[in-house]
Amino acid sequence: MPELPEVETTRRGISPHIEGRVLRQIDVRDGRLRWPVPEGLDELLQGRKLLAVERRGKYLLMRFSTGHLLMHLGMSGSLSIVDGHTHDAEQIGKHDHIDLVFSGGVILRYTDPRRFGSLLWTDQPVEAHELIHHLGPEPLEEEFTSDYLYQRSRKKKQAIKTFIMDSQVVVGVGNIYANEALFRSGIRPTRAAGSVSRAKYERLVADIKMVLAQAIEQGGTTLKDFVGGDGKPGYFKQELLAYGRGGEPCVQCGKAMKEIKLGQRATVYCTRCQS
Repeated sequence: MPELPEVETTRRGISPHIEGRVLRQIDVRDGRLRWPVPEGLDELLQGRKLLAVERRGKYLLMRFSTGHLLMHLGMSGSLSIVDGHTHDAEQIGKHDHIDLVFSGGVILRYTDPRRFGSLLWTDQPVEAHELIHHLGPEPLEEEFTSDYLYQRSRKKKQAIKTFIMDSQVVVGVGNIYANEALFRSGIRPTRAAGSVSRAKYERLVADIKMVLAQAIEQGGTTLKDFVGGDGKPGYFKQELLAYGRGGEPCVQCGKAMKEIKLGQRATVYCTRCQS
């Protein structure tokens, strides 16, 4: 599933091509996504200018003067920019479910083999939408602080890894980046969130911000993939110190990294360096 850096890279990849353009039509070839694509979107938005492409958590928000399109990429969704004047626009694949056709012949194409993504519409304040209103702070924004995380964690017996992956606590800290931040912070993923000290939370918040910012920066090299490509930034070629390294030597002490299942997610840590 795309994590926050992948979604942010997607936003940055598509926005220069479609922001400020008029939406000419929406072609829904298969609206059977996680939730059915609302009927009548084409009539509702035809001729409207796209004001901005924003992000909240893992949701892409396409802002029009009359409301927002909410898009989630699900497990396997991706977006690509297609030039409607070329032969590529006619090459519609089996899983190319939706085209948003903008002025100038620019097409935003949504592809999703597993159809777990979504495209929804709201004309109400987007912050109040049922999929958005409960979300915690953005990890790269100022309101996500060590004091906030420390206070939220008090008396929590929940494992620290599942705690920071809870979107009601903070959005976008997915499995890969939770593993990485906890390794860098020297915190064992299974440790109770309420037992982590304020000093450790200061380190953890800094490391969460660092690993996410680095992933987004590295994702910038994939922006060209959104034009004439498959639109998938994938998981960026990073120096992952923990995730996917079960059984391999710890980069700090050399001891074999331990891999377990925690909350049904692969969790890798060093029993010597993380406590």
